[in-house]
Amino acid sequence: MPRFVILEHDWPTLHWDFLLEAGSVLRSWRLLAEPGSGREVHIEPNAVHRLHYLDYEGPVTGGRGTVRRWDGGTFDWIADEADRIVVELHGAKLVGPCAIEGNQCRLT
Repeated sequence: MPRFVILEHDWPTLHWDFLLEAGSVLRSWRLLAEPGSGREVHIEPNAVHRLHYLDYEGPVTGGRGTVRRWDGGTFDWIADEADRIVVELHGAKLVGPCAIEGNQCRLT
Protein backbone atom coordinates (compact mmCIF):
# COMPACT_ATOMS: atom_id res chain seq x y z
CA MET A 1 0.00 0.00 0.00
CA PRO A 2 1.43 3.45 -0.87
CA ARG A 3 2.38 5.84 1.90
CA PHE A 4 1.76 9.53 2.51
CA VAL A 5 3.30 12.11 4.79
CA ILE A 6 2.47 15.67 5.79
CA LEU A 7 5.52 17.66 6.84
CA GLU A 8 5.37 20.98 8.66
CA HIS A 9 7.91 23.16 6.83
CA ASP A 10 9.07 26.51 8.19
CA TRP A 11 10.60 27.98 5.01
CA PRO A 12 10.08 30.44 3.37
CA THR A 13 6.91 30.80 5.45
CA LEU A 14 5.11 28.20 7.54
CA HIS A 15 3.24 25.66 5.39
CA TRP A 16 2.62 21.90 5.26
CA ASP A 17 4.03 19.66 2.50
CA PHE A 18 1.52 16.97 1.48
CA LEU A 19 3.39 14.10 -0.18
CA LEU A 20 1.82 11.03 -1.85
CA GLU A 21 3.92 8.03 -2.89
CA ALA A 22 3.57 7.43 -6.64
CA GLY A 23 6.01 4.78 -7.80
CA SER A 24 9.58 6.00 -7.34
CA VAL A 25 8.65 9.61 -6.41
CA LEU A 26 6.40 11.61 -4.11
CA ARG A 27 3.78 13.80 -5.74
CA SER A 28 3.63 16.97 -3.71
CA TRP A 29 1.51 19.96 -2.79
CA ARG A 30 2.03 22.87 -0.41
CA LEU A 31 -0.88 23.28 2.04
CA LEU A 32 -1.15 26.95 3.02
CA ALA A 33 -2.96 26.26 6.31
CA GLU A 34 -2.73 23.48 8.87
CA PRO A 35 -4.76 20.50 7.67
CA GLY A 36 -7.51 18.93 9.73
CA SER A 37 -10.57 16.74 9.38
CA GLY A 38 -13.54 18.59 7.94
CA ARG A 39 -11.39 21.42 6.57
CA GLU A 40 -10.85 22.80 3.10
CA VAL A 41 -7.29 24.07 2.63
CA HIS A 42 -5.81 26.18 -0.16
CA ILE A 43 -2.99 24.29 -1.92
CA GLU A 44 -0.25 24.91 -4.46
CA PRO A 45 1.30 22.13 -6.56
CA ASN A 46 4.96 21.52 -5.82
CA ALA A 47 7.78 19.63 -7.55
CA VAL A 48 8.06 15.89 -7.03
CA HIS A 49 10.12 14.86 -4.01
CA ARG A 50 12.36 11.89 -3.27
CA LEU A 51 10.95 8.95 -1.30
CA HIS A 52 13.50 9.84 1.37
CA TYR A 53 11.02 12.39 2.76
CA LEU A 54 8.54 9.69 3.81
CA ASP A 55 10.71 9.09 6.88
CA TYR A 56 12.75 12.29 7.17
CA GLU A 57 12.62 15.06 9.76
CA GLY A 58 15.25 17.76 10.08
CA PRO A 59 17.03 20.46 8.11
CA VAL A 60 16.42 20.78 4.36
CA THR A 61 19.47 21.21 2.15
CA GLY A 62 20.35 24.61 0.72
CA GLY A 63 19.27 26.51 3.84
CA ARG A 64 15.58 25.87 3.11
CA GLY A 65 14.45 25.51 6.70
CA THR A 66 13.40 22.45 8.66
CA VAL A 67 10.66 19.85 8.22
CA ARG A 68 8.82 18.02 11.01
CA ARG A 69 6.40 15.14 10.54
CA TRP A 70 2.82 16.30 11.17
CA ASP A 71 1.08 13.08 10.07
CA GLY A 72 1.71 10.04 7.94
CA GLY A 73 0.46 6.60 7.09
CA THR A 74 -0.87 4.72 4.10
CA PHE A 75 -3.50 5.59 1.54
CA ASP A 76 -5.64 4.17 -1.27
CA TRP A 77 -6.00 5.83 -4.67
CA ILE A 78 -9.70 6.47 -5.40
CA ALA A 79 -9.34 8.79 -8.43
CA ASP A 80 -6.28 10.11 -10.26
CA GLU A 81 -7.50 12.38 -13.04
CA ALA A 82 -6.00 15.47 -14.66
CA ASP A 83 -8.21 17.86 -12.67
CA ARG A 84 -9.10 15.75 -9.62
CA ILE A 85 -7.29 13.45 -7.20
CA VAL A 86 -9.07 11.56 -4.43
CA VAL A 87 -7.33 9.35 -1.89
CA GLU A 88 -8.45 7.57 1.27
CA LEU A 89 -5.98 8.43 4.04
CA HIS A 90 -5.11 6.03 6.87
CA GLY A 91 -2.97 8.25 9.10
CA ALA A 92 -2.51 8.87 12.79
CA LYS A 93 -4.39 12.21 12.63
CA LEU A 94 -6.18 12.13 9.27
CA VAL A 95 -8.42 9.20 8.41
CA GLY A 96 -10.83 9.31 5.50
CA PRO A 97 -11.17 10.80 2.04
CA CYS A 98 -9.07 13.69 0.77
CA ALA A 99 -9.98 15.37 -2.52
CA ILE A 100 -7.66 17.68 -4.45
CA GLU A 101 -9.43 19.79 -7.06
CA GLY A 102 -8.02 23.01 -8.50
CA ASN A 103 -6.34 24.90 -5.68
CA GLN A 104 -8.31 23.27 -2.85
CA CYS A 105 -7.78 20.19 -0.72
CA ARG A 106 -10.90 18.91 1.08
CA LEU A 107 -10.36 16.67 4.07
CA THR A 108 -13.42 14.88 5.41
